[in-house]
Amino acid sequence: MDVILLQDVETLGTAGNIVKVKPGYARNYLFPRGFALRSSNRNRAVAEEKKRNVEMRAKRLEQANQTLANKISKTELTFEMQVGDEEKMFGTVTTKDIQAALEEKGISIDRSALMLEESIKALGIYHLPVNLAGEHTAEIKIYVIKT
Repeated sequence: MDVILLQDVETLGTAGNIVKVKPGYARNYLFPRGFALRSSNRNRAVAEEKKRNVEMRAKRLEQANQTLANKISKTELTFEMQVGDEEKMFGTVTTKDIQAALEEKGISIDRSALMLEESIKALGIYHLPVNLAGEHTAEIKIYVIKT
């Protein structure tokens, strides 16, 4: 039996593909869960339209991520921290601080996208990678200076 996949199914293929499966598998697993439709001319047209919509949405998301990556790459953040003896900082710069500083500059990203392994505990210049959706990454330049 030929079916059109509406969603990605790990063992069969991706959404929009027409695959051949056993009738019992289609009737008992794919159809009730909404993973597939019977292959007919009408359903093929619907599947093609959904596939085009998904591709267009992915293309728009790709462009938006590219624009955001360019904007983030041009961003530099400065944190003024108090220091004590031997240039030791009283506190740290965390992802929460970085996210708040980015929001002030009009850039809204998820905190989990900031790839900071440990809080910044020393003065200096840091390059922080940011993972955006897809394959886009950007780098923020962070200056930690004393007040």
